[in-house]
Amino acid sequence: MARRRPFEIVYDPGARKHLSAVERKYHPLIRRTIEGQLRYEPETETRNRKPLLRAVEFDADWELRFGPNNRFRVFYAVDADRHEVQVLAVGVKQGRRLFIAGEEIEL
Repeated sequence: MARRRPFEIVYDPGARKHLSAVERKYHPLIRRTIEGQLRYEPETETRNRKPLLRAVEFDADWELRFGPNNRFRVFYAVDADRHEVQVLAVGVKQGRRLFIAGEEIEL
């Protein structure tokens, strides 16, 4: 059986700034989840990984939800030709509001 080739995960410089607005104790969880969920088959829809139905300001095509009460959101795009996942934004959901880098974002 052939081994699947893993996708390279590339963090946008903005996503690194977004991560700094999240409590530091959650950073390992966020990194582990991104690696575990997006390294293989990032374009496969699951319960917590969905294609975005409308455009968002950071050009993401997909959303990954996870963490305590599904509070974290990772927005990403997949470049199949380059076999690469581009993490474009990391946010925190509080109720019906989404915050990225401490600022509320409209979706």
